[in-house]
Amino acid sequence: MAALVEIAVYLLQTLLSLFLMAVMLRFLLQLMRADFYNPISQFLVKVTNPLLVPLRKLIPAVGRVDAATLILLLLVQLLGIVALLLLYGAPLPNVMLLLVWSLLGVVGLLLNFYFFALLAMIILSWIAPGSSHPAVHLLYQLTEPVMRPFRSILPPMGGLDLSPILVFVGINILKIILGNLAVSVGLVPQLVIGL
Repeated sequence: MAALVEIAVYLLQTLLSLFLMAVMLRFLLQLMRADFYNPISQFLVKVTNPLLVPLRKLIPAVGRVDAATLILLLLVQLLGIVALLLLYGAPLPNVMLLLVWSLLGVVGLLLNFYFFALLAMIILSWIAPGSSHPAVHLLYQLTEPVMRPFRSILPPMGGLDLSPILVFVGINILKIILGNLAVSVGLVPQLVIGL
């Protein structure tokens, strides 16, 4: 019986991770005004539309921010936490605590995405500079707005861009703060995708 629960938890976490990443990428692509006609963008639209289109009828955008996508991120994270708690046979905490856990999970997922996206961009700049692959193009569109302020602080030195070091330091500081916040609200990291 324990093996079945473990398999169910693994499958649920995998599916949640993939869907949460798709929704978060859609949100970021809209926020950064990335190429909508990129094949990867189109795939993300098709995957997320079944849940997002009905939600958009209820929740309008706030300026450039697609509020419905943010709400969907929080709801999927919250429902995932509830499902994992039920699978483990643990009691459900109050709704406010679940919302805080969900918010922390979404922020953690965002930090993890940027950590690995920047790492991928660094590696791609070494092995495939100037690549025209759709994924590389989208990664550039997502990471460049984050990198730009740090490049103004630490400009390239002799053709070597050291600004990603500052970004990685910033991400790790935010992850430490997030981890401490999670502990302070009694969050169990195994319950939340992104932490």
